[in-house]
Amino acid sequence: MVKNMEEKYQEKLQSLMREQGIDAMMIAPSEEMRFLAGFHVYQDERFQALFLTARRDCFYICNLLSRDEVAAGSRQPMPIYTWTDNQLFVDVVGQVMEQYGLAGGTIGVNSTVRACHLIPIEQKTGARFVDGKPWLEEIRIIKNSQEMENLRIASQIADDIFPKILEFIRPGLREIDVRTEMERLFTRQGVRLAGDIVASGPNSALPHYFGNQRIIQKQDVVILDYGCCYKGMFSDVTRTVFVGGITPEQEKVYDIVRRANRAARKMVAEGAYIPDIDQAARQLIAEEGYGEYFITRLGHGIGYITHEQPEIKASNPRRLEKGMAFSIEPGIYMAGKFGIRIEDIMMIGESGPEQLNKTTHEPVVL
Repeated sequence: MVKNMEEKYQEKLQSLMREQGIDAMMIAPSEEMRFLAGFHVYQDERFQALFLTARRDCFYICNLLSRDEVAAGSRQPMPIYTWTDNQLFVDVVGQVMEQYGLAGGTIGVNSTVRACHLIPIEQKTGARFVDGKPWLEEIRIIKNSQEMENLRIASQIADDIFPKILEFIRPGLREIDVRTEMERLFTRQGVRLAGDIVASGPNSALPHYFGNQRIIQKQDVVILDYGCCYKGMFSDVTRTVFVGGITPEQEKVYDIVRRANRAARKMVAEGAYIPDIDQAARQLIAEEGYGEYFITRLGHGIGYITHEQPEIKASNPRRLEKGMAFSIEPGIYMAGKFGIRIEDIMMIGESGPEQLNKTTHEPVVL
């Protein structure tokens, strides 16, 4: 029988678990669950998780209200154990873990397992919980040829909507209006918006700005950080545009960030040492006198999740390998004034490094 991609990843994870002496992995609803099991369900305050054991067992524990949704979403048959709101979830979890020989064992957890669930399970079963996120990232850090092609397509779709976004932006719109237009454009392409930031004026100096209500003004800097999901693979691109004009200071800072982006991209190659790539951008920005305003890592991996491994930063002593995909996104963020970021996805493809985003790095004044 031909195995689907999720089953292949499960086998890779279970093999790694056996090597590391891990008895099982507990995976709460997340993008990690989507890539590993092929489905994603709503996570409320009730405990639920997928369990994979080193002995190749696969089962799910959830509240009864989620059972049918899990059964419908799962691409492989597996036991689903349930509890009701009139029961203590930890009693059912304890019984099931005992059944599978996991009481007192070592259990890895993913990034969305909650401490309010983990602590009572630990007290009930005597299990030792460890961070399983590095293993979940390791099994997908190298993309296969189909995944690489899907990354290319996801980036192309993001590039395709950029001119249409520029046509839409104007003074008087709220940031949320631009975000809604992005969502509409992606929906027309048959994909969903993912990881969006629209940050205008002084909000552009906040690298992970979470608001959306500011009204775009004349003479605003606007950061557009967005992407989509295509067949499980994500895109992520940032362009900084200027509404109504660009000041000499903004133009200077933009040029520094653009050159830093270029310097880092030139360092990308199979076998390149990741801290050297970060240093290429960071040193250029520091030499221009803006080092204190480059407050983020240079980049992050991308694939089944927008932010995964490899992280492109000085503290990641790893070398690039064929199949890795990651962002290069230097930025200068001056609190209370403005910020500039230019982000591209790079990939070590079959024939060498590829830049997946093709939209212009020239300053865009609307």
